[in-house]
Amino acid sequence: MEIIPAIDIIGGQCVRLTEGDFDQQTTYDSNPVEVAKRFESHGIKRLHLVDLDGARARKPVNLAVLENIAANTNLTIDFGGGLQSDEAVKQAFDAGAAQITAGSIAVREPETVKSWLLKYGAEKIIIGADFKGNNIAISAWTEESKYPLQDFMSGYVKTGAKLFICTDVSKDGKLQGPSTNTYRHLKLTLPEAEVIASGGVTTVQDLEELQEIGVKGAIIGKAIYEGTIQLKDLERFVC
Repeated sequence: MEIIPAIDIIGGQCVRLTEGDFDQQTTYDSNPVEVAKRFESHGIKRLHLVDLDGARARKPVNLAVLENIAANTNLTIDFGGGLQSDEAVKQAFDAGAAQITAGSIAVREPETVKSWLLKYGAEKIIIGADFKGNNIAISAWTEESKYPLQDFMSGYVKTGAKLFICTDVSKDGKLQGPSTNTYRHLKLTLPEAEVIASGGVTTVQDLEELQEIGVKGAIIGKAIYEGTIQLKDLERFVC
């Protein structure tokens, strides 16, 4: 299982939100590059980098942060936030992203995302499947749609997608544990989908349970910054 720390960027700084709410923001570090280097020093190989300013602006805002992390580490970076056009995706790859995450646009403009899958390949395009309950969450996570999570993912699997970041937005940033049962169900019913679990990972035991299920990866955010998971505790998962 891949261990994937998250860095969320607002104003060039490393922050975390609770349930995606910009009014529930905590700033943890003013230097995301040093945070990324710290991850790498503990054997971490992957990074989930989210441009929250870009998500609000609907175009990338913090590409310089991506470029600096890519230039100063060997981390494999997946980048998301504000990727709403072909040009924005090209900018992200040119700045050093190894992969991009197609978030809300994957719900609103599936044909656009399918064109990216064809152009760049399924290894480079991650589908962001944000959910509340059993349904896809939309409108910056504030609304639960009537679009079932499994149907959404199944549709993309049929068009060639492989990688999915599945984020339970009701748990994100709350340190209450991940939606293990949901991920277990997805692994059983959509074995072709490579599921990256996101939202709520709080303890090493959470990671052990996710690893047992067989998810491809686990994204860890606030648990690292708040210290409920120590970086040294992650070393046995990445060695």
